[in-house]
Amino acid sequence: MSYNYLPLDRNWLYFEQIKHLLDFDQQLSISFDAHERIVACRTYLDSKMQDGKNLFYGINTGFGFLQNVQIDADSIEQLQYNLLVSHACGLGEEVPADIVKLMLMLKVKSLSYGNSGVQIDTVKRLIDMFNNDVLPVIYTQGSLGASGDLAPLSHLSLPLIGLGEVMHRGEKLMSETVLKKFNWQPIQLQSKEGLALINGTQFMSAYGLYCLKKAEHLIAMADLISAMSFDAFDCIKEPLDPHIHSIRAHKGQVDTATALRNYLANSEISASPKKQVQDPYSFRCIPQVHGATKGAFEHVLNVFMREVNSVTDNPNIFPEDDLIVSGGNFHGQPLALVLDYLSIAMSELGNISERRTYQLISGQRGLPLFLVKNPGLNSGFMIPQYTAAGIVSENKQLSTPSSVDSISSSNNQEDHVSMGANGATKCLRVIKNVEKILAIELMSAAQALDFRRPLKSSTQVEALMEGFRKVVTFNEIDRLLHDDMVKAIDFMNGYKII
Repeated sequence: MSYNYLPLDRNWLYFEQIKHLLDFDQQLSISFDAHERIVACRTYLDSKMQDGKNLFYGINTGFGFLQNVQIDADSIEQLQYNLLVSHACGLGEEVPADIVKLMLMLKVKSLSYGNSGVQIDTVKRLIDMFNNDVLPVIYTQGSLGASGDLAPLSHLSLPLIGLGEVMHRGEKLMSETVLKKFNWQPIQLQSKEGLALINGTQFMSAYGLYCLKKAEHLIAMADLISAMSFDAFDCIKEPLDPHIHSIRAHKGQVDTATALRNYLANSEISASPKKQVQDPYSFRCIPQVHGATKGAFEHVLNVFMREVNSVTDNPNIFPEDDLIVSGGNFHGQPLALVLDYLSIAMSELGNISERRTYQLISGQRGLPLFLVKNPGLNSGFMIPQYTAAGIVSENKQLSTPSSVDSISSSNNQEDHVSMGANGATKCLRVIKNVEKILAIELMSAAQALDFRRPLKSSTQVEALMEGFRKVVTFNEIDRLLHDDMVKAIDFMNGYKII
């Protein structure tokens, strides 16, 4: 068990902290300030409910189209219970454990501001669930990305009241069973708590942060792998000259050109004479293409960090101003747009990678056709490129924006939705596909580089080569390449760039 805690409150939460939460198995806590604000907000709301004169959406009224139906004071608790059970309508695949952990953390973060009206016991229970590896079973389908991620967040919240299923230490159990194990009593939800729990963008946000975490590593690996391909294809370094990039100074482009120059420094292959005048765009324009993806990444990250440092349930409560206001902070449009953007940007990273793989197997620049001795008898790396091409095509289809779609719901009360949840789940599919495409390029580039011997590439490229060859050996004759491809994916995902 980890004794490192991530304290949550209204202070800004940074991307590095979120990555550390997953990478170092940290636990959650809230600060004293957050505790006091949550308690103060709940006390204020209880006082407002005493007079029974005013109607507050979702607190003493029905939900959505039923907003004008007043709920009796003695039915308030039942109203919140009914909200969770009626909205837990998710279907599809189960959400991965790391994303569920992020959802729990983000829900606590949003509640920690003290603008949601929840009991402190509710927040504590969410923290206990995270810290004791009690992860609700949540499904990928069911959110329109507008009224909050209603269905996924309902499944997230069911264990609070002893319902639904959880994963606990790798075993799927009924929530009731786990509550008994820890001697936890079901939470008796008070006014507003159901809405506070299921209104919000934590499903989209968690998926987006997980995608960004994986994308950050893949973008860095794409630069290094492309440097290996650059030498393997015996390319000209002139397009990496800083003068070129200083006069079109997009930051991502400049950074990528710098990275490739560094990765290829002291390469014998790069220093050798070249016969060609220019190289194909998939090599010559690496800074421009990879750089554009980096620019997209930075924009998407900025939007997500603003979102996870926000309160996104409804209505919002401001005790210091004696104000309860109903609005639309749960609408996922900011996330929906940038999730589509990230899908497109990462898809292009895979697109140009596959083109480099294609060039490497094409029998040019002194390399054997399909990167194998005795082609014809051996098919060599012919079919890994097929696989990469098929995955690239799938990514093109997945990159059709979800955010341009909308469909009316709740009897036309919720008449515009973001579809950001669909954008979130398919963004992860795109990124997992890019992993595969880059792994195939790595495998192909390593094979091609071995045909350049005895010439050596640079120090960093050779370090990558040495590590990779411990996992996947040179392909002398045809063998089962599926196994090599799986090993290449695992190697790439675990590789640490120095």
